Amino acid sequence: MAPQRPRGAGALDKVTALSPAPVPHRSGELYAALDLGTNSCRMLIAQPQGNGFTVVDSFSKSVQLGAGLEKTGRLSRGSMTRTIQALRICQQKLKRNKVRHKRLVATEACRRALNADEFIRRVHQETGLRLDIIKPQEEAQLAVVSCAPLVSRGTENLLVVDIGGGSTELVWIDLKHVPKNERARAIMRLHYGFSPQITGMEAARVVDWISVPLGVATLRDQFGDVDDDAARFALMSWFFEENLSDFAPYHDMQPQEKFQIIGTSGTVTTVAASHLGLKRYDRTKVDGLHMTTDQIDRVIRSYLALGPEGRRADPRIGQDRHALIMSGAAILQALMRCWPTDRLSVADRGLREGLLYSQMSAHGVLEDGDF
Repeated sequence: MAPQRPRGAGALDKVTALSPAPVPHRSGELYAALDLGTNSCRMLIAQPQGNGFTVVDSFSKSVQLGAGLEKTGRLSRGSMTRTIQALRICQQKLKRNKVRHKRLVATEACRRALNADEFIRRVHQETGLRLDIIKPQEEAQLAVVSCAPLVSRGTENLLVVDIGGGSTELVWIDLKHVPKNERARAIMRLHYGFSPQITGMEAARVVDWISVPLGVATLRDQFGDVDDDAARFALMSWFFEENLSDFAPYHDMQPQEKFQIIGTSGTVTTVAASHLGLKRYDRTKVDGLHMTTDQIDRVIRSYLALGPEGRRADPRIGQDRHALIMSGAAILQALMRCWPTDRLSVADRGLREGLLYSQMSAHGVLEDGDF
């Protein structure tokens, strides 16, 4: 499947137990965002606070919805059953928290599966939840919006990369004509779309964007028949780079001092946690961290030196991610090779946060002020 781009785009234009009770929260309306991806089912329930939000309940589980999808083109019976079990817990949390405002979305696995409509109907019948299969552009928009608080005031060209289970979204944004103190807010406004909704100096311009149908799960499956660990990694990285050839800034723009890459994904946060040597994951230490290319390369080389068995036993990587970390690292390495900037900004945020920001922004419940 070829990477998806906007029309006319170019350089110009098993779990059955009930979940624990939620953390008590302040009075006020709650918002929920659920992201059902190729590998994971994740949900946040949050309350607006200032110009952001406070999370009052959450859920995350590896469901492997896309297992076998590369070979059959269909969601398997087992993967659908696992996912519905997880979604039942999400439904319980939504009901217990009396959430009125919510967006529940599915991404690449459901976009590609021939039996996706059947699965969506079954989810509604068995859980009461209505999932919306969103298009690649909206997924990219929401990933960008989630990263707005991490945009440096000095950034003039921004590349946001969201490495998912089934696809990877890249968005290149020109901020040169946006006042420094308005750049994060200009990124937030992109939830309305990648075409400017306002005129004047404060609009962020999307130079180009692309959705590559290769994520950590789909890229791993593409090269599952290669036995040699190092060779498989090299092939994955090369193959991903080949799929970026039509992304306009790949050839037409060179990184400058005021260029920033923000990476949002489990891969990026795992690499960051490994770099920090964290024995227990700590979001406050990872989100917003800056990593140099040398630091990223050292972590990836350490993963390769460990081999499959070593990675499986490494607590920095975790049981849910050891089978996926090298395909994610291959994507990350390819990106840093294409745009050899000296650092990457790490974002422990993504589609769910973007869904929350966009709902709250649309309802006017976020306050003005610096992020």
